[in-house]
Amino acid sequence: MGNLSENEKKVIAGAWAMTNKTATKDTIKERIAELSVLRTLPELLTHHADRRPDTPIYKYYDNLTKDWAVLTVREVIEKVEAWKHAFAAMGLIRGDRVAMLLPNCVDAILFDQAALACALVPVPLHAIDTPGSSAFILNDSGARVLFTNRLLKWKGIRSTGDLPTLEHVIITDEGTEPYTDGNVHVTNIDAWLADGVGSKLPDGPTPEDLAAIVYTSGTTGNPKGVMLTHRAILANVTGVLTVIWPEIDETWLSFLPLSHTFERTTTYYVALGLGNLVAFNRNIGLIQDDMRLIRPTVMMSVPRIYEKIYAKVQDRLTLKSPAVRFLMRWAVNVGYRKFCRANGLPSPFTVSELLDPFVFSFLDKFVAQTVRNIFGGRPHLFIAGGAALSPAVARFFLGLGIDIHQGYGMTETSPIISVNPCGKNHPATVGVALKNIQVRLGENDELQVKGPSVMKGYWKKPKETAAMFTEDGWLKTGDQADIYEDGDIRLKGRIKEIIVTSTGEKVPPADLENAIQADSLFSQSMAVGDNRPYVSALVVMNPELWPRFAESLGLDPKDPATLLNRDLRNAVLRRIKAATANFPNYGIPRSVRIIPEAWTIENGMLTPTLKLKRRVIYAKYADEIESLYGDVRSQR
Repeated sequence: MGNLSENEKKVIAGAWAMTNKTATKDTIKERIAELSVLRTLPELLTHHADRRPDTPIYKYYDNLTKDWAVLTVREVIEKVEAWKHAFAAMGLIRGDRVAMLLPNCVDAILFDQAALACALVPVPLHAIDTPGSSAFILNDSGARVLFTNRLLKWKGIRSTGDLPTLEHVIITDEGTEPYTDGNVHVTNIDAWLADGVGSKLPDGPTPEDLAAIVYTSGTTGNPKGVMLTHRAILANVTGVLTVIWPEIDETWLSFLPLSHTFERTTTYYVALGLGNLVAFNRNIGLIQDDMRLIRPTVMMSVPRIYEKIYAKVQDRLTLKSPAVRFLMRWAVNVGYRKFCRANGLPSPFTVSELLDPFVFSFLDKFVAQTVRNIFGGRPHLFIAGGAALSPAVARFFLGLGIDIHQGYGMTETSPIISVNPCGKNHPATVGVALKNIQVRLGENDELQVKGPSVMKGYWKKPKETAAMFTEDGWLKTGDQADIYEDGDIRLKGRIKEIIVTSTGEKVPPADLENAIQADSLFSQSMAVGDNRPYVSALVVMNPELWPRFAESLGLDPKDPATLLNRDLRNAVLRRIKAATANFPNYGIPRSVRIIPEAWTIENGMLTPTLKLKRRVIYAKYADEIESLYGDVRSQR
């Protein structure tokens, strides 16, 4: 970060000048300039100490008072100091790994900031991952310390077997009496903090020290630990801020797991560096309630959140009058044309467009605002990552004034590679590469990247590390892409996941699945057909819409035999064909199987970042998939 060229600094300053936010422009530029000279992650907090100590930076729900509470910069720094002394008293040495299994909360921030300041290496675990997966990461990383909020979580991990390197477990939310469990000392947070009073603090980190070992989701096999340095993550923070432009008074909502680099780098590090307020979601089941209460202006999300809200809105619309449905379509069309004009996108002229200036304010206030209120009413900058957002869902929300910017990245790049910039938001792409990231296309149109935010390598896996890079040092993403003349990147699919039919046709499954799920009847889908004569689909029905759909066909939605009913499958297939009508004929599913259970993290079908574990799903439904290629005629 400290090695930014003068030209790069000018790019940063110029990007901010483009916001046209006169009232806050100078303050924004000052804060960005502050970030450009930071060398390590703890400085993201401490650089505010003298400049803005009383600025609120974290909002959380206090279970004791049953109300929302706020912490200022000064208060967070004081708490971090206590945690630093407690770490220092444990006899740890530089580079020791310390693991965190916590929900998104203030304690997670205190843990990370204190560990980093003591030159330790945080290992974030996913808060809802299985005990076996957590145990694997603890052992693979050689973690000496584990922080978790529930004693029950620790006991679940302990039951999986030996943990030879683990020495300490600290329970944050329960008054657990200290005890020894084999070679592991278990204690509560208050006792741990008390033990650290008066301890001598170690020297802090350097830019090249590891700032995290973040384990990949592991769609196939065991996850790998990605080594990210302070320099790499700070480079990504600065790179992001050359493309997207938060303001001074933003409120961020944090609900994606802090074990994932997308949330860590953006909602945590970017927001902290700018001194923005971050509010922690109580739990994912209360996400819509918290959006209405917190009223976030900035939010990082995965497409699934938008897809679920879209499906609910569409479901409610089916119960409304034709006039209400017409007004919603009109509002989306008018708003989307306005969005296209603002972002330099082509929009075919229609006669009705002449009315747009006269009706926009009415439609925006009385129609679009009702949907924005679902998100709290004041969305400013929403980023979607992790997977592609379906065109229908993107158009709907963009047309209603919810400014969703799609981006792209991977854990191995800290993680952001590209994002749609403010003022040039092209929803069919994942935007342009950050200013400090180089991109190119390799063999088979594979997107390859180079830059300061690329990982140091995989933890203890030199062969796997070497396999990720080309001979001339470019990271291989595994994704097929197009790069247009203006720099926009369009993803075409995972190289290893591209379906190649027995006729030689290539079908990107993610695009097909997004199209299917644009129909609110389907909550999940997976395309199959590799080395088969045609493409088929497995679908999970929307539980809110499924009963009404089955009953419309005279079928009992609770009867398992209904799922195999010929008329039902034909009706479902017609819906799928309508949703995928823009695909080439060879890419449209010719057969379908309805799956009775949702794919979740808990049943092992999704990764912690909500990606399909395709091999697992394929293995579980191997018989059903095989039958798809024996009964296609029955579904015609």
